[in-house]
Amino acid sequence: MNTILVNKLKFKKNLSMIEQYAIKDFLFQWVGRPTEGLDDFLPLDYTDDVFAKLEAKQETAFLINGDEHFRYATITEDNQFVIGVLDSNKELKHRIISLDEVIR
Repeated sequence: MNTILVNKLKFKKNLSMIEQYAIKDFLFQWVGRPTEGLDDFLPLDYTDDVFAKLEAKQETAFLINGDEHFRYATITEDNQFVIGVLDSNKELKHRIISLDEVIR
C-alpha cells in the first residue's frame, strides 16, 4: 500500500451503485474472500457527508497490518481505490491500493 497526503487526492462527491459494488467486490477480494461474505465480515454504510465512501460501522474492528483500523474505502476522481485507516496514534491515513495487492 502506498501512503499519500490527503490534499493530493480528489475524492468523488457521490458514488454510483456500480462504483459501490466495485468497492465491495474489491474489498471482498482484498480481505481474502471470507466465506461469510463481506457484509457479515465487514459491514459497510454508504455516506457522502464530506466525500462519498463506504464506511465501516463503528462496532467493526477490522485490523490492517496489526495496528491500523479500517475506517472506509472510496474511489478517487482518477478511479484509484483508496482506504482510510486509523493508525495506533488515532491519526487518519489514506492508502492507495494497487491491483497487484488485490490479486496476491
